Amino acid sequence: MARVCQVTGKKRVIGNNVSHSKRRTKREFAPNLKTKRFWLEEENRFVTLKVSAAGIRNIHKNGLAATLKSAQEKGLINLV
Repeated sequence: MARVCQVTGKKRVIGNNVSHSKRRTKREFAPNLKTKRFWLEEENRFVTLKVSAAGIRNIHKNGLAATLKSAQEKGLINLV
């Protein structure tokens, strides 16, 4: 799963560069992804996730365990 946030599901979006003369060429809007390790207290281990900035805010707001549970229910992540 390249360039997809494992928490929010954000992925790249295709759009247009529009020049001054209104010529349109294709471009890509990529999510702000970071590879980050989080400490999962319930299992006493680190979990490495590819997460967007909005996903990191989600984890800080709701907690790691709750966020991972909702991501698994959405089918975005598969923890072993």
